[in-house]
Amino acid sequence: MVPGTEAAFEDSATEAEISAAAERIGYPLVVKAVAGGGGKGMRTVNTPADLLPAVRTAKSEAGSAFGDTAVYLERRLLRPRHIEIQLLADTHGTVLPFVERECSIQRRHQKVVEESPSVALNAETRRQMAECAALVAKSVGYTNAGTIEFLLDEDGKFYFLEMNTRLQVEHPVTELVTGIDLVQWQLRIAMGERLTIPPERALTPVAHAIECRIYAEDPDAGFLPAPGLVRALSIPGGPGIRDDRGVAPGFDIPVFYDSMISKLIVWGDSREDAIARLRRVLLEYRVVGVKTTVPFFQWLVDQPEFVEARFDTTYLDRVLAERKGEPFVSPGKNDEEDAVVVAAIAAWLRTHRAAAAPERRSVWRQAARRDGLRG
Repeated sequence: MVPGTEAAFEDSATEAEISAAAERIGYPLVVKAVAGGGGKGMRTVNTPADLLPAVRTAKSEAGSAFGDTAVYLERRLLRPRHIEIQLLADTHGTVLPFVERECSIQRRHQKVVEESPSVALNAETRRQMAECAALVAKSVGYTNAGTIEFLLDEDGKFYFLEMNTRLQVEHPVTELVTGIDLVQWQLRIAMGERLTIPPERALTPVAHAIECRIYAEDPDAGFLPAPGLVRALSIPGGPGIRDDRGVAPGFDIPVFYDSMISKLIVWGDSREDAIARLRRVLLEYRVVGVKTTVPFFQWLVDQPEFVEARFDTTYLDRVLAERKGEPFVSPGKNDEEDAVVVAAIAAWLRTHRAAAAPERRSVWRQAARRDGLRG
């Protein structure tokens, strides 16, 4: 466990109590909301002078986002990697851990890229982490799909972070490197079936998969949400490509909810193959009508630290700060390509409508169909 407070600080906690707890834990540390998620209600504290303002800010944000202002303190690990273990657990006592997911590419504590397996783990660390995750789930009698999350320090030591008692956004990378349908198994477990997946199959990756979360955000404006009407989509396909999305042309992305458009997942025989495929797909990926994070990902996959897997949870925020607002898209870079896509879609629609128009106007054909139904 990462050193931290054993109980949360409620509104009744005094400043002296909070300061004393921080001194016992040591700096740097992190203030975290008990009900937090996605980086909300979370603040880093490097010195005692920063502690109380950070606590007040975290409590205010947590109260607004979750209706719960309780926070706790935790030692901050420097340059950790975020590694997680997918689990399936049935009602008969079997808990099955899967090969790990690497989730260290984060912006403001929010995951934006996930992959499996992690290049930072050797076979022994993978085995130990998987056993630890299974023991945590067994200790509470857990059933269903779930995820145990860990932080991995620079010395290769891992610490429990949290458990997500659900199927996560990044579950497709686990499915693609193991060939196991996690959603199907959720349903089978709910029906009372026993897990019959061999443990070695779940822990042995047969490919390398990478997932990018495509958001309706403007990366050149500090990743501000970019709601609006999706006028056209052009999504590459083919072997080794999966695009999970709930958005289609004509969909209006609102300002009230998460702005994620899709999860783009690629896989290959090796990490190098997966990156090469991801690079190609991102160049061909088109969303017309709203700004997206695709240009940001096009930039990211060419960064040496990403290609060589030399990153941690602080990497992305650090390099984005170093860019000092440098745009990801040069003016007019994709205008011509987008215009071609829109023109092609418009031409198809005109042709489709023209072909259907005579049938719609034919009173004789409609009368004949009605008579046929009566007969």
